Amino acid sequence: MPFANIKVPQAALSKAQKEEIVHRVTNMFVDYLSEAARPHTMVLIEEVPDGGYGRADEIFVIPEPYRAKE
Repeated sequence: MPFANIKVPQAALSKAQKEEIVHRVTNMFVDYLSEAARPHTMVLIEEVPDGGYGRADEIFVIPEPYRAKE
C-alpha cells in the first residue's frame, strides 16, 4: 500500500487544497505503480500546531497572511 505523510503548518491549507493534494499525490503513485495502486493509496496530511516545529533554533508561527481562508 503506497503511503504519503505530509506535514504542514496548522491552518496553512484550506479543505479544498488538502483534497487537491490527496488527489495529486494519489495520481503520482498511480503514474509510478499503475492504476492498481489507487484503491490502496493512503495520503495523510498532518497539521503541526504553531510552535511545534522550527529550524536553526527558531520556532515557527505561521503569519496571519499565510493562513488559509476557508
